[in-house]
Amino acid sequence: MRALILLPLVAASLMLSGLSRPQVSHAPFGVTAGGEAVERYTLRNGRGSEVSVLTYGAILDAVRVRDRRGYLDNVVLDLADLKAHEARANFSALVGRFANRISGGGFTLDGQRVVLDLKGGIVSHGGRPGFSGRVWTAEPCTTPGCRAVTLRYVSPDGENGFPGTLHVSVTYSLSDDDTLTLDYRATTDKPTVINLTNHAYFNLSGAASGSTDGHYLQLKAEAITALSDKKLPTGALRPVAGTPFDFRRPAQIGKQIVRADPQLKIGGGFDHNFVLNKPQPGALSVAARAWDPKSGRTLEMKTTEPGLQLFTGNGFNGTLKGRAGNRIWPRGGFALETQHFPDSPNHPEFPSTVLRPGEVFHSVTTIRFGTAKTLKQAFPD
Repeated sequence: MRALILLPLVAASLMLSGLSRPQVSHAPFGVTAGGEAVERYTLRNGRGSEVSVLTYGAILDAVRVRDRRGYLDNVVLDLADLKAHEARANFSALVGRFANRISGGGFTLDGQRVVLDLKGGIVSHGGRPGFSGRVWTAEPCTTPGCRAVTLRYVSPDGENGFPGTLHVSVTYSLSDDDTLTLDYRATTDKPTVINLTNHAYFNLSGAASGSTDGHYLQLKAEAITALSDKKLPTGALRPVAGTPFDFRRPAQIGKQIVRADPQLKIGGGFDHNFVLNKPQPGALSVAARAWDPKSGRTLEMKTTEPGLQLFTGNGFNGTLKGRAGNRIWPRGGFALETQHFPDSPNHPEFPSTVLRPGEVFHSVTTIRFGTAKTLKQAFPD
């Protein structure tokens, strides 16, 4: 009789621990308009949390974590299907070869002019199609207990005007304490520039829950890179003190974004690069924390990068739909894009984005999810 009782308990324990399911699994996710097959890889830890990524654009498709009551939900905005992603560049994708904006149609490197746009326009997120519109090769981790997948792409010399054949990879991994790690690496055979980030939008209440105005946000930054009326860095670093950009102490997104400020008017809301406080260049240090009082979910982001772009989805207008059928409106999610500064190739005073043969570009961002009951618990310092 005792054995009959224990067996169901053991089975239940295995299910709760996550051992009853593969820790890295994959499934088809459709075929692109160009005829390339796309797969969806899912990482699952012992708590039952899941992270899903697509081989199309290295998209972070879902992050399912628990709220304070133990309820699992996806906390990054998603789109209905592959066709929707093909129509909406960069959504939740890995962005490159150069994330954010480059002015004047190009830049000068080692005395040579690199032309990215013949008309001299602004080149955004590496041009079209950038890395977000490519199908990547997946290499799931096969070590027992490992929850990781590495996606690789080879960007040929001259792609979208950028010099050098670039071998780039990103490894997504999920730990048992609900930390998602994004590990980026790249090499080149010619001098080039590189700036990689992930363009996921977070909503800690759940992807289909609506506005993030009630979320509290803390950013470890004393300044932003000020923008011109064309949304390009002027080169000036503007202190955040006394402005709506002051998130040094936790503040609600909805209360800060409605304050009068010329920079907010330029961006139509937050769409700005924050200059992170770094104990030393390249150190993996806290960049951002967020808390949703409704669900209790928290995130803590660390990065080796010198900057972070806060973007509140200002252009969303309800035409995009999530997988649950929900319409996506402004501030339905916020992006925290760890990066080098926008237009760095044209600003020698900014941290360099140049990569040369024999060097390895390496960038790490970690995002730890958790729960908290109070503001003090969510923001320990």
